[in-house]
Amino acid sequence: MTTTGADATGAGSGTAVEDRVFAALANATRREVLRLLRDGGPQPVQALADHFDMRRPSLSEHLKVLREAGLVSEQRVGRRRIYRLEAAPLAEVQDWLHPYERFWREQLKGLGRLLDRMPDDDPA
Repeated sequence: MTTTGADATGAGSGTAVEDRVFAALANATRREVLRLLRDGGPQPVQALADHFDMRRPSLSEHLKVLREAGLVSEQRVGRRRIYRLEAAPLAEVQDWLHPYERFWREQLKGLGRLLDRMPDDDPA
């Protein structure tokens, strides 16, 4: 099966890169790694591993997924591997989510207008 980037309705279904970013973000451990890098700056693998109750090879698999999604970069410094947050793909996620944010904002405005029209219950 060949993917063309559009479904049967003609709507875009995203690229392989976008799919990798969303798949990477779907995992709580990977989101936590991104948070650690955001808050603490570039860090070696061991510093990241200290935050998790898992074997280092398991964390390395998570870091590989994040690397392949373009969310982190790796730099070798001697024998250490330093990981750095790469936020550009997150901007693309934000761009994708923006129409949904507008949708919910409009829905909440409509709810607010409805509530404003409803009479207040005065139990007195």
